[in-house]
Amino acid sequence: MHNYETILFAFGLTLFAGLATGIGSVLAFFTKKTNTSILSVALGFSAGVMLYVSFVEIFVKAKLELQSVLGEVQGTWVTVLAFFGGIFFIAIIDRLVPSEENPHEIHKIEEIDSLEKRINREASEQKDKKLLRMGVFTALAIGIHNFPEGLATFTAALTDPNLGIAIAVAIAIHNIPEGIAVAIPIYYATESRGKAFTLSFLSGLAEPIGALIGYLILMPILTPTVFGVVFAGVAGIMVFISLDELLPTAQEYGEHHLSIYGLIIGMVVMAVSLLLFL
Repeated sequence: MHNYETILFAFGLTLFAGLATGIGSVLAFFTKKTNTSILSVALGFSAGVMLYVSFVEIFVKAKLELQSVLGEVQGTWVTVLAFFGGIFFIAIIDRLVPSEENPHEIHKIEEIDSLEKRINREASEQKDKKLLRMGVFTALAIGIHNFPEGLATFTAALTDPNLGIAIAVAIAIHNIPEGIAVAIPIYYATESRGKAFTLSFLSGLAEPIGALIGYLILMPILTPTVFGVVFAGVAGIMVFISLDELLPTAQEYGEHHLSIYGLIIGMVVMAVSLLLFL
C-alpha cells in the first residue's frame, strides 16, 4: 500500500504535466514567432523518453509482476495483451475526437496573424461563434486525451518516483503546443487573454482528474495482477502517444532530422537517469 506522501507526489506530477498547456497559451500571447526548431527537438525528446521508458522499464516491470503471479508463459501473454489493449484504448479515444478539433493538428503562434486577417473578412458574430466553438472543442479534445496520460503519469510515479518525474516532464513538453491550439481561437473569439489563458490552463486539469479517477477505481482492487495489467496498458498508451502524436508533430514543426536527434537525446537521457538510480 502506498503512503500519502507518495500519492500526493504522484498527483503533483500529473498536475504539473497537465497544466503545462498554460505555457503554450503564454507563448501564444507574448511571442511573435514559433521557434519550430526548438519545439521539434523538444517533442522528439519527449517521444524518446516515453518510448525508451515504455519498452525498457514499464513493460519489463509489468511482465515481471505478472509472471510472479501467473507463471512465465501466462504472465508474458497477459502482459502482451494488456500492452496492445492500452494501444487500442488510446486509439479509440483518438478516433472519437473530430479531426478538425483534434489538439494534435499542427498549430503555430503565427496563426494569430492569419486568423486576424480571416476575421476581418467575416461577419463579426459568425466569426466569434465559430472560433469560440473551435477553441472549446479543442479544449475538450485535449481533456479527453489527457485522461489516460494522467493515469500513465500517476501509475508510473506510484511505482517509481524518478520514472514518474521523467514521464511528467515528457508529457508537459508535449502539452505546450496543445495550449497554443486552445488559446489562439479563444482569444480571437472573446478578445480576452484572460479567458483564453484560463480555458487553456484548465484543459490540462483532465490529467490529474484522470489520475484521481484511476486511483479511486484501481486502488481498492490493486492486486499484483491488476497492477501488472494496468502498467502494461500504460506502456501501450505511451507508445501510441509517442508514435501517433509526438513524432509526427515534431517532424511537422521542424526538419525530420531534428525530431530524430531529439528522440535519440531523450532516449540517452532516460537511459542514463535509470542507470544512475540502479
